[in-house]
Amino acid sequence: MFAGRVPATGAGGSASAGGKGGKFSVEELYGFNKKPKGSRGNSGKAEKSDGKKERKEKEESVLASQILEAARRLMERRRLEVYLKECDVTMKQTSMPYRNLGKSGLRVSCLGLGVDTHTHTHSVNIHQHMCTHTIHTTTHIHTHIQSTYSVMFFLFSGTWVTFGSQISDEMAERVMTDAYDSGVNLFDTAEVYASGRAESTLGNILKKKGWRRSSYVVTTKIYWGGQAETERGLSRKHVIEGLRGSLSRLQLDYVDIVFANRSDINAPMEEVVRAMTFVIDRGLAMYWGTSRWNAVEIMEAYSVARQFNLVPPVCEQAEYHYFQRDKVEVHLPELYHKIGVGAMTWSPLACGLLTGKYNGGVPESSRAAMKGYAWLKERFHSDEGKKQLSKIQELHLLADRLNCTAAQLAIAWCLRSEGVSSVLLGVSNTEQLLENIGSIRVLSLLTPPLIAEMDTLLGNNPRNRKKEAS
Repeated sequence: MFAGRVPATGAGGSASAGGKGGKFSVEELYGFNKKPKGSRGNSGKAEKSDGKKERKEKEESVLASQILEAARRLMERRRLEVYLKECDVTMKQTSMPYRNLGKSGLRVSCLGLGVDTHTHTHSVNIHQHMCTHTIHTTTHIHTHIQSTYSVMFFLFSGTWVTFGSQISDEMAERVMTDAYDSGVNLFDTAEVYASGRAESTLGNILKKKGWRRSSYVVTTKIYWGGQAETERGLSRKHVIEGLRGSLSRLQLDYVDIVFANRSDINAPMEEVVRAMTFVIDRGLAMYWGTSRWNAVEIMEAYSVARQFNLVPPVCEQAEYHYFQRDKVEVHLPELYHKIGVGAMTWSPLACGLLTGKYNGGVPESSRAAMKGYAWLKERFHSDEGKKQLSKIQELHLLADRLNCTAAQLAIAWCLRSEGVSSVLLGVSNTEQLLENIGSIRVLSLLTPPLIAEMDTLLGNNPRNRKKEAS
């Protein structure tokens, strides 16, 4: 019906009814006629005139075909929209960019939501887990674990502390709803968050909202599952039992990604990779990744997977912001190009430090003023903290030039890095969420000269240090 030809009217049918050769011309398609041209009386130019006429008619015929094809596609789309509307499915368009998770085929929103129903006792529980763990280790390992504690404390108290301790479940639901409606399809949690209550809250919200399971990505992390010796670590036993416990709390049949929530010196790498492959083969997870592993450990896991025909990790979760750059900008890009491991980053605002709310001191309503966060307040008052605050004030001036907030600039700066699949956000209300999502607009403003200006201001570009060392 869209071929552009009129029905045949018999041998005596007039060819003019369908244009030359039965095709519509532009004039016939839109219902207007060509203006008659006066005869110039020059027979020598008649052939040239006829040639131009034929070329013009051919061009018009091609244009008419293109218009008809566009009309056909438009009608098809409208039919599809009507059908999807009847099925209660919308073709909602969003400005949220999506990226592949590493070099896998999984598409995730470039901004994800970290979900935690934290309590103030949670960090103490983590400390207890770690101290209990050191009883059975050597002095050297004890020192290693204690030195890791500050990093652990920063992780669990930083990005995802808002859910539960600073906002209600009702606000958490509103934040998740607005995030989903804005195109965010990635929700991250862990078995350790609030002793599993974070997963329960996330599962309740997802069940209540009734979103299609195929429309979002849920990730969880396994390592600390309980007080017993067999309820933590990356043994085959805990990986399988821990993930099944998470799925029960999430009320899901599977998670899209299960992360090993730190490396385990007590579990052989082959056992870890085989356990992750097992849960994937059983349909309990689609992919697996690592969290706070170093490049050597990730490469070892990949090598073991290739050696025994197992499933390798596809992603590493890492801290990334203005003052924490080396891993994401130097080490992970090499892994991305060599073995396809992407980066999912957390703490883009460094516990709120980069928003500027601590420039004039520690507000009473801030995280640093909460019970159990004296370490964060001390960090701001240290010499290094004062230097960082000074740089943050200069970055605020840069954000003003771009007509954006400091938080939007900081998040966009993280998104511009090679190999970063998604940046996880931690927000306490819908206003913060929408502000952070506005960083997508700022991303296009980060030109190479502007990035160079920011590097000069920060003075910590790891690539420059690498060049100087070589």
